[in-house]
Amino acid sequence: MADEVADVATLARTFFEREVTPHLARFAEQHQVDRDTWLAAGAAGLLCISVPEEYGGGGGTFAHEAAVLWEQGRAGDDALGYSVHSTIVAHYLLTYGTEEQKQRWLPRMASGELVGAIAMTEPSTGSDLQRIRTTAKREGDHYVVNGSKTFITNSTHAGLVIVVARTGGEGSKGISLLVAEVDGLEGFERGRVLQKVGQHGQDTRELSFTDMRVPVANLLGEEEGQGFYQLMHQLPQERLAIAVGAVGAADLAVELAVAYSKEREAFGAPIASFQNTRFTLAEVSTDVLAARTFLDWCVGLHVEGRLDAATASRAKYWTTDVQCDVVDRCLQVFGGYGYMLEYPIARLYAGARVQKIHGGTNEIMKELISRSL
Repeated sequence: MADEVADVATLARTFFEREVTPHLARFAEQHQVDRDTWLAAGAAGLLCISVPEEYGGGGGTFAHEAAVLWEQGRAGDDALGYSVHSTIVAHYLLTYGTEEQKQRWLPRMASGELVGAIAMTEPSTGSDLQRIRTTAKREGDHYVVNGSKTFITNSTHAGLVIVVARTGGEGSKGISLLVAEVDGLEGFERGRVLQKVGQHGQDTRELSFTDMRVPVANLLGEEEGQGFYQLMHQLPQERLAIAVGAVGAADLAVELAVAYSKEREAFGAPIASFQNTRFTLAEVSTDVLAARTFLDWCVGLHVEGRLDAATASRAKYWTTDVQCDVVDRCLQVFGGYGYMLEYPIARLYAGARVQKIHGGTNEIMKELISRSL
């Protein structure tokens, strides 16, 4: 937390306190944040904060990105799809886009005018991206895209969608990334809003493409067939972003449980006076401190360009395991009230479970780690 990173954290904390936390119940009911929430995040200078200033971004590093993600986790917010927009989509464009593509899309993403999504997962693929079935066949100056995607974050508000599609044969070498400007695009359809266990305020939907035409100029990369390499190169940052949110949410759970244990009485005394409660809080607070220390080390490696895929996989699987365990044990401190969604701890519990699934399941993370041994 260098000084300028701490300043970003303070800015982000203020933003979430003002623009997000008071509205979380309403966001959950409508299954999406307000469109103006994105514009407010852009006006605050939080979007694309690690994108160079020449493209409208904040000119920072992943450390600044992590500061925003940390404060989002600490705010208990899992509605705003910030990491997909800023940490993932923007960096695909920054890393693989042409100068014209970056100038056209990134400034509008930084302002919140354009919301980004990435259409990767399909009903039959899950973590096995080499089985992508969505096709993109070239016809003149366009690709004709057909297929469907599921579990896509930011689906409702997204105006820019990176589509993972098959432009060639089977396997990893036949995959490419296409950028579709989807507002009013014929053949693009937003499917049903998915009813999830948690994260109800997030606009997770199905997407379908029926003869959707995308200009050949919107291909990411110099030639077709580079998509799988591009995905593998960017996934460590995505997994580290998940880890940041995981530890932030776990930290919040401990804070909530400590405060509640001092207020709630049983048998004539605060439950914080019971040894079992004290030992539980001692254990979970230690778990979070260990996770935060490991996380900080990984962020430092990434800022220096030295974070490898195996270490990112370790960070993702272990911190999300810690998150789920810590939140579960903290919820127990609340007793029956911990099961009520009006209490933030219940929402943290429901939202945590998917962390061990998205971004690559934790089982896949262990497989990737084992290959490096």
